[in-house]
Amino acid sequence: MKLLLLCLGLTLVCAQPQEGQDVVTCKLDLTKISGEWHTILLASDKRELIEENGSMRLFIKYVETFENSSLLLSCHINILGVCIELSLMTDATEERCVYSVPYDGYNTFRIVEGVYNDYLIIYALNIKNEERTELMGLVARKPDVRPELKKRFEELGIKRGIPQENILDVSNANPCSELRGSPGA
Repeated sequence: MKLLLLCLGLTLVCAQPQEGQDVVTCKLDLTKISGEWHTILLASDKRELIEENGSMRLFIKYVETFENSSLLLSCHINILGVCIELSLMTDATEERCVYSVPYDGYNTFRIVEGVYNDYLIIYALNIKNEERTELMGLVARKPDVRPELKKRFEELGIKRGIPQENILDVSNANPCSELRGSPGA
């Protein structure tokens, strides 16, 4: 999920918005993405990174935005059965709408599209030991999304060269989900 944190270098695309919702791509009002999120789908060209105990199997739980365009991503990760809360401070890069964050290497990411009160699709590029890994994530305000949105995410992943078998539905797989809403979680 470098995802999802971790996202970058991609082509902006359009979605079929529901009536009354405006799909945004690059010109985001960052203040509108602050708040609680749920990780729904993860995708990567290296599946082992998003499988159980993978370093990129991150579950975003909260995003906080700052006036300097930085984002604070509050995530959960499960390492060998232990839930860990991870805070990742991202910085805007010189490239428009691209953010960077150090985590398990160097990551750049962008929000490909989203509807502020519904979902965000994130594309990330991780570079570790000169190896490149592409990642994508679908996060939503609610713990699940419409089937057509999942299908759209899959299509975008396949367009980016991510095999369909490397797209995982993790909407019910967050072993740390019981920590949501508890003090310090």
